[in-house]
Amino acid sequence: MKQLSDSLLIQSYHKALELNLSDEFINQITQEIRNRSIQHLLDKYVTHVG
Repeated sequence: MKQLSDSLLIQSYHKALELNLSDEFINQITQEIRNRSIQHLLDKYVTHVG
């Protein structure tokens, strides 16, 4: 996950939710988002795409 850009990580998170992937996988993505302190990009992505 560390090789993914912030933007791609956020996109992956939303796609994982959309595809209803495993909670474990979504939790791994969420943890990496927290580690990078980029939670604010979650809302920005939803606003920008939606």
